[in-house]
Amino acid sequence: MERNQFHLLKTRRFFPLFITQFLGAFNDNVYKNALVILITYVVAEKAGLNSQLMVTAAAGIFILPFFLFSATAGQLADKYEKAFLIRIIKFVEIILMLGAAIGFYLESVGFLMTVLFLMGTQSTFFGPIKYGILPEKINEDELVGGTGLIEAGTFISILIGTIVGGLLILTEHGVVLISSMVITIAILGWVSSFYIPQGYPATPSLKVDYNFLRET
Repeated sequence: MERNQFHLLKTRRFFPLFITQFLGAFNDNVYKNALVILITYVVAEKAGLNSQLMVTAAAGIFILPFFLFSATAGQLADKYEKAFLIRIIKFVEIILMLGAAIGFYLESVGFLMTVLFLMGTQSTFFGPIKYGILPEKINEDELVGGTGLIEAGTFISILIGTIVGGLLILTEHGVVLISSMVITIAILGWVSSFYIPQGYPATPSLKVDYNFLRET
């Protein structure tokens, strides 16, 4: 009897990666939507800024790293062992979420926007890894199903994160709740990354071009 793709969620070779990706996408969208709401209703008004302009800028700032660093991120994913890279990226996420908590407390638009750019950068470097690692961890006949699960998990986490970030940030203790949540989720994502089985670098001899402008 043929198994459907959901059996992968019971395997160590797939489930830790799925959870790590899910938590990361959730955190991105909790923070991003909380930031947008906070700018729209609180920070921009206090600072005398145009809230619509700030919201548009926030969207662009998060996307910009994907344009700048995607090529370099792909090279790094080929050169180094991917599970190791994921652990580094998830540890960086913890630091960024601590920075986000400081930014929320200070209600500093510049600080929060900087963290948002760095979060976009972190997501940019994670992107090629999460798809490049799949052929190493699951069988060829499981690739379509595995990729589908990753995609479904990503969209579900985006939806939930967007809702949670928007609902919580304007509550009485919204800043504390959001800050505590994103830090906790980042730590859980880092822990889950240690359960991803070690693999092998695809092209260890590859010379990475760190000039992202030339690569872009």
